[in-house]
Amino acid sequence: MADDPRHVQQRAGEVTPAGQAHWHVADSTEHIHRLHRLNRASVLRRKPRFIVGLAGVLVLAALAPLKGVPDAAAPAEQARSAASIPRFDEALALAADLPRLHSLIVSRRGEILLERYYNGARATRLANIKSAAKSIISALVGVAIDRRLIPGTDTPIARYFPTLMKDRDPGKQTITVEDLLTMRSGLETTSNRNYGAWVQSRNWVQHALARPLLSAPGSEMDYSTGNTHLLSAILTQATARSTWQFANEQLAAPLGFTLAQWPRDPQGIYFGGNDMLMTPRQMLAFGQLYLDRGRAKGRQVVPESWIDRSFVTRARSFWSGQEYGYGWWMRELAGHRAYFAWGFGGQYIFVIPSLDLVVVTTSSSTAAEDRRSHRRNVFDLVEYLVVEPITATN
Repeated sequence: MADDPRHVQQRAGEVTPAGQAHWHVADSTEHIHRLHRLNRASVLRRKPRFIVGLAGVLVLAALAPLKGVPDAAAPAEQARSAASIPRFDEALALAADLPRLHSLIVSRRGEILLERYYNGARATRLANIKSAAKSIISALVGVAIDRRLIPGTDTPIARYFPTLMKDRDPGKQTITVEDLLTMRSGLETTSNRNYGAWVQSRNWVQHALARPLLSAPGSEMDYSTGNTHLLSAILTQATARSTWQFANEQLAAPLGFTLAQWPRDPQGIYFGGNDMLMTPRQMLAFGQLYLDRGRAKGRQVVPESWIDRSFVTRARSFWSGQEYGYGWWMRELAGHRAYFAWGFGGQYIFVIPSLDLVVVTTSSSTAAEDRRSHRRNVFDLVEYLVVEPITATN
């Protein structure tokens, strides 16, 4: 069973995502990137697979705000000004040539500009969003704090796990909710090489809590799905509901859809931060919620202050240098600050406030040799063939 965090190297011997060197574009490397884009575009124009329809089902959505049932495919694309709306020809060419890609949705100012499905995928098909679920868990924690079900991010987790008071390492008693949100609990990771033993254990919560403390809580980032699963366990206690029930009541229902059930641990706690199931349109609605600062249909679903706090850099991956907030990753895309939910295999929700833009991709979540090159291609597609053209017409 592949765990999402395999895409982030944490310690020696683990997987490092190739191509991260070009993630933070400096002035000195811009010329190289332009050559890269021109070369890619030249190659794509020669590819016969650019013929519309050969790679998947085309669903170009109408220019209407996101309304109604999120899973319903929108009518065909309406006419729009070529001067203000990019045609995305090169993006479509690259997307059509990616055998792992399942969906691509581009939405600006609440209006879908492009929606396509590939390689047998459909608009109504649920995607395993893998670690992109960590951003959902973060939102639920923010809602629970706003409703005073959890006192705050500085709440020690020993409040919910009293066994920590008897642990041989008293340092564990200082771990807070924020430490879990930011991957700085200090506990040895349950991901990567430790993932199999964790999910095969009889009690995932106790197994995660029993990991040795490798650093002081709140200091160093060590990516671990065990942290977000502990958050799911906290939500279950604090809300007196399952994480699935709470998510549907407080998040999905206000957005107009129902979340499918996803896997649970042996004690019945819904997996926190992995294996959540959503359609691409549901992912888009969640991204749009964050773009709209937590409001949907006239209601404040997620506190505006929580959006701000989530998008503040709280930690950096020791190995990759990637910035991390409350369950969201951050980086620059074509000169614009982007915040994104990131799931193994190519499950992404990009939120770019400066462009009023949300981009969603889903892909095959199976482990395969081409998954790293696929990830690079997805980022190239979004940055150079979606964000840059929109910036040029902005």
